[in-house]
Amino acid sequence: MAVLGNKEYFKGIGEIPYEGKESDNPLAFKHYNPEQVVAGKPMKEHFKFAMAYWHTLCGTGGDPFGPGTKQFPWNASSEPIAAAKEKADAAFEFITKMGFEYYCFHDFDLVDEADSLAESEKRIQTMVDYLKQKQEASGVKLLWGTANCFSNPRYMNGAASNPDFNVVAHAGAQIKIALDATIELGGQNYVFWGGREGYMSLLNTQMKLEQDNIGRFLNMAKDYARGQGFKGNFFIEPKPMEPMKHQYDFDAATSINTIREYGLQDDFKLNIEVNHATLAQHTFQHELQVAANAGMLGSIDANRGDYQNGWDTDQFPNNVTEIAEAMLVLLKSDGLEGGGVNFDAKTRRNSTDLEDIFLAHIGGADTFARGLLVADAVLQKSSYEDLLDKRYASFASGAGQNFVDGKLTLLDLYQHAQSNGEAKQISGKQELYENLLNQYV
Repeated sequence: MAVLGNKEYFKGIGEIPYEGKESDNPLAFKHYNPEQVVAGKPMKEHFKFAMAYWHTLCGTGGDPFGPGTKQFPWNASSEPIAAAKEKADAAFEFITKMGFEYYCFHDFDLVDEADSLAESEKRIQTMVDYLKQKQEASGVKLLWGTANCFSNPRYMNGAASNPDFNVVAHAGAQIKIALDATIELGGQNYVFWGGREGYMSLLNTQMKLEQDNIGRFLNMAKDYARGQGFKGNFFIEPKPMEPMKHQYDFDAATSINTIREYGLQDDFKLNIEVNHATLAQHTFQHELQVAANAGMLGSIDANRGDYQNGWDTDQFPNNVTEIAEAMLVLLKSDGLEGGGVNFDAKTRRNSTDLEDIFLAHIGGADTFARGLLVADAVLQKSSYEDLLDKRYASFASGAGQNFVDGKLTLLDLYQHAQSNGEAKQISGKQELYENLLNQYV
């Protein structure tokens, strides 16, 4: 049963069942069957679906052209702690009715920021105590926590990369408090999202100092958390351009370079977001593969962009083919390392019914479930892997194998080319691969 507070916020909606693809019930999963075993483990373990506190509970539909359109019943109180507790009650009602087991938050999603750091810390501690009770009663767990070091005007020039040390110190204090909250709530990971870590103009920027300061900052935060007994992963979430013109964590490759340059590779992995990948002119599956190749595929923020919009629209995922290709990467790389699939997505501004929040999450979970089933079928039933092996067969024996094993010199390549003549043209068969994937969608 759903764990409620003093009242029910999502009235008329019970626990969301799995009813299969023939069901006409909009409030039921058609493809996401939590206990169904796929590739050796239940779906729920592949995904570890999580609710994003900020979009689901805090996002009222505001945009640059107008205020929010959604009147949430948990926003009735003007007293910060009372309002925060009502929001937490709604959060855990929603999570348990969805059948999810995890949630994620920024520090000031939990409760409004106060006028002083000391009062903010006091508010957060009050909510941590309350959330611990909610977790114990429901069995819901914290996938990861993070700090909002980008919304407050003090961070207009960044947080760890800010040219003013006083702001850097404030960010450090805020992240220390967020780490404490994450650790006390049993958070399995902690995310660094560099919302304004970048610059608008190189004319007024000392780039190397700013990047080195980020490296120092991340090491300090890691050392503090480890000293407090935190055993989980730290994640960096790549994000291009928006809101800064040049973000220091632009994409997976850039973020991996930062991790390695500052000696963080034993503790840090990546949290890959779909919409961030596409804004960086990559595909979601590309960013997953880059992270997996580096042994840093930690977690996923599930959403999508709009093909006609060049900004972060954070819509719920619904492209089965895109997710199926991503799940191929996930299955072939043995899954996520520590993280899960967090629905960092929001209902549209004109979707104003509370039911719409359920419909959106159901659709997102079903899309990922279908993608997983398609990817597993491709790997288990089709000629996909044989086709890949055949395409790269020249590296599996003879001189090609010696090249892979590092046994050849440049002179060896020269002599091989001289003796073998012009290489034959070999088709990449891209359309065949695409048709093969579509066969299982």
